Amino acid sequence: METKPQRLLSLDFFRGLTVATMILVNNPGDWGHIYAPLEHAEWNGCTPTDLVFPFFLFIVGVSIAYAMGSKKTDPKSHGQLLKKAFRRMLTLFALGFILAIFPRNFQDFNLVESLKHVRIPGVLQRISVVFFISTLIFLKQSEKSIFRTIILILVAYWALMMFVPVPDFGPANLEKETNLGAWLDRTLLTEAHLWKSAKTWDPEGILSTLPAVGTCLFGVLVGVYLKRRDVEAATKVAWLFATGLLCVMAGLLWDLEFPINKSLWTSSYVLYTGGLATIGLALSYWIIDINQYNRFTKPFVVYGVNAITVFFLTGLTPRLFNMIKIDMADGSKLGALSWFYQKFFPPYFSPINASLAYAIVFILFWYVILWIMYKKNIIIKV
Repeated sequence: METKPQRLLSLDFFRGLTVATMILVNNPGDWGHIYAPLEHAEWNGCTPTDLVFPFFLFIVGVSIAYAMGSKKTDPKSHGQLLKKAFRRMLTLFALGFILAIFPRNFQDFNLVESLKHVRIPGVLQRISVVFFISTLIFLKQSEKSIFRTIILILVAYWALMMFVPVPDFGPANLEKETNLGAWLDRTLLTEAHLWKSAKTWDPEGILSTLPAVGTCLFGVLVGVYLKRRDVEAATKVAWLFATGLLCVMAGLLWDLEFPINKSLWTSSYVLYTGGLATIGLALSYWIIDINQYNRFTKPFVVYGVNAITVFFLTGLTPRLFNMIKIDMADGSKLGALSWFYQKFFPPYFSPINASLAYAIVFILFWYVILWIMYKKNIIIKV
């Protein structure tokens, strides 16, 4: 029997690694010079960067199982748990909305005008909605029912995207601007409130949030299994590795008919990334919690315990720093952070390595701040 404590150091490590990677890929020194693995796939396909968001949602699911598992059998507590989950959903959604509307220059900022074209979907917004729906399903359904719900979600989404005609465009398709999800986003949100780089579709759109729930529920089932006390730790690792491998293979097979695509969050993408996340967590669990090789974990645990906080602040602070303008020799003005990059990186590195070096320094800068918070036991729960 396993006698290890229910809190997993490997989960904190895996969460921190995921968030640190997310910040790394979101903060290059120069968006025009990025190594290919640190970019999203152009459309179909999956790069290492495309693993970050589903890994985080998977971890959210595992965390739901650990945080609420002991209270699931007490229906009287469900109402209070759902109220807390709903408040957390609203908080996360609000933080995402703040990031979307926060100006890069207060002098030209007009709240009324900004509200007319602010992007409504987003990363934190999707996390908030997926978290609440997954919490509700976890509390109200059995493990078998959750498994069936995942299958239903993946099959239903595949059917919608592959067979339902798109109004004004014709047959079902998976193109950027003419797929069913893009049409739904434009219809409900209008082009004014979609991803500014496209305006005609959104990578965190409404319909693709459905299979994203499947990713989170995938994590829920893994968390439930890891919590079992009637299964040996080594057996858990073996089953998780096998399950992860089967899901990766299933995702690759489904990719032949329903392509792996992060922006559409296709069903094949859910299986493929969920399988890889399961393998990654199982490996971390085997190394860290079973074999106690944990000296290397602290930097990532530091990131993991304040994951949402650091994600929000790393999205906000670059805009604040760049509001500080520095006069250049040619008479122009440059934001402080942009000046810092131009001063200390391109002169000493090739363009692509300068961009990467800046991102690494950015990660280390926030590590120092998070380390101080960690030592002082400052954990901001969102």
